[in-house]
Amino acid sequence: MDQVLEDDIPMPQAAPVPARYRALFFALALTALAAAGSVRWWLWEAGHVRTDNAFVEGSSTAISPRVGGMVRRVLVQDNQYVRHGELLVELEPEDFGIAVRKAEADLGVVRDESSADLSRIGGAEAAADIARVRLAQAERDLKRAEELFRQDIVAREQVEQLATARLTAQHQLKEAEQAWRKARAEAGLERSVSATAKVRAKQAALEEARRQLAFTRIVAPCDGYVTRKAVEPGSNVEAGRTLLTLVSLQQIWVTANLKEGQVAGVRPGLRVSLTADAYPGRTFHGRVDSIMAGAGAAFSVLPPENATGNFVKVVQRIPVKIALEPGSDPGHLLRVGMSVVPTIELEPEHKQVAGAPFVPPPVPLP
Repeated sequence: MDQVLEDDIPMPQAAPVPARYRALFFALALTALAAAGSVRWWLWEAGHVRTDNAFVEGSSTAISPRVGGMVRRVLVQDNQYVRHGELLVELEPEDFGIAVRKAEADLGVVRDESSADLSRIGGAEAAADIARVRLAQAERDLKRAEELFRQDIVAREQVEQLATARLTAQHQLKEAEQAWRKARAEAGLERSVSATAKVRAKQAALEEARRQLAFTRIVAPCDGYVTRKAVEPGSNVEAGRTLLTLVSLQQIWVTANLKEGQVAGVRPGLRVSLTADAYPGRTFHGRVDSIMAGAGAAFSVLPPENATGNFVKVVQRIPVKIALEPGSDPGHLLRVGMSVVPTIELEPEHKQVAGAPFVPPPVPLP
C-alpha cells in the first residue's frame, strides 16, 4: 500500500460569512467614524469662532501739494514701492525762487534802512547833548550876570538878555530830545534793542518764501506702495488736490464682522489663524486687537431706526480688529481689500457650549 503523504490530506475550510453581516459591519464602522467625526467637529467648533465676513484693511495716505503750480517731474509709477523721504513729485520752482530772492532783497533794504535809522539816532542824540551844554552855559552866564547886577556892575538889560538866552536854550533842548525819541521810535528801539519790527517782519516773509519753495518737492511721508496716481508732468495742480495715494502694507489688519452670538468669548489677545482665498494652503497668524464699541450698522450713513414701523429682528455684526503677528506676512502677500477667513481660538473657560450662560467681561475703571 502506498504511503499517503501528509500534504495530500485536505484541510478543513472556514464557513463563508454571509453578505448581510459584512454590510452590517461596514455600516456600523461608518456610523462609528461619523459619530467620532461629529463629536470632534462639535468640540472643535465649541472652542473656535470662524467667519467669512472679514477683509484686509490698511492705512493709506493721500498725497497732496501744499502749494499750487505746474508739475515739473513725476518720479513714481502705479504700484511702485517707495521709502520714507523719497521724492515723488516736483513742481516748477522758478516762481517760488523769485519770491525768495525778492524777500531777501526786501530784508537787505530794511536792514540798510535800520542802519540809516541808527545814524539818525546818533545825530539826534549828539544834537541833544549840544543843547544840554548850551543850556548849562546859559544858566551859568545868567547866574554870573545876576551877581554882577546886584553889585551894580552890569545893566539890567544885559541880565534880561541872558535870561532870554537861557529860555531859548531850554526850548532847544526840549526840541532836540523830542527829535531823539522820534528817531528811536522809527527805528523800533523803544521796544527792542535786538531787532526792529520791520526787520523781523521781513525775516518772517523770507522764511515763508523759503518754505513755499521747499513745498515744491513732494516726498513720501512713510514707506508704502503708490496707488491711484492721478498726476502727470505739465499738469497744473492746486494746493490740497490729491495726486496719489500711498498704502503702507507694513501696517495692515483684518476686520472680522462677527455675529452677535459669536462675540461672547472673544477677548483681545486671543490667537487667530487666517486663510485667504488668494493663497490656498497658506495660513497667516494674528491676535485679536480690539472689539468695536458698537455694531457696524449703528455707525453707517443711514443707521436703522427700530422705534417706528414693524420691527424685524436682524442679526447684527460686531467688527473685531485682528492684528497680524510680526513676521506672519514677510512678503506682504495680503493686500488691502482681500477676503480672508479668520478662526479665533477661544480660551477653555469661554468655549461656546450650548446652553452656557454668557458672562460679560469686566469694564475697566477710568
